[in-house]
Amino acid sequence: MSGRAGVVRAAGCVLWRRAADGAVEVCLIHRPEHDDWSFPKGKVKAGEELRAAAVREVREETGHACEPGALLGTVRYWTGAREKEVTYWSAEAGPGAFTPNREVDAVRWLPPEEARRLLSHPQDRVLVTWFLAAR
Repeated sequence: MSGRAGVVRAAGCVLWRRAADGAVEVCLIHRPEHDDWSFPKGKVKAGEELRAAAVREVREETGHACEPGALLGTVRYWTGAREKEVTYWSAEAGPGAFTPNREVDAVRWLPPEEARRLLSHPQDRVLVTWFLAAR
């Protein structure tokens, strides 16, 4: 879970799909508890590999299966008194459908630059740059 004591480890994906016109769209989730827009991600469970955690979190938060592709990188930030490290992959959306729940009440599929503007946290905006560079 953590390479360093006290660091919260998490994993997620920049989930993407092709729109009807062939353009790429990325998926953002809205978390009502925080009233923010971010990419799907979550804490790694005991004994779980980062990549497996990313796939699980995408499924739980968006309803979609996915197959991670390029490793995008790791963002680090503080949440309260704890440091958090979140490792992200680019992942094409597979089958599935979103169902609103207590943790995530909405998803939006947006062109990458529009998604960058909607993202609530600065550390998430760099993921758009990394995603576009990996394409």
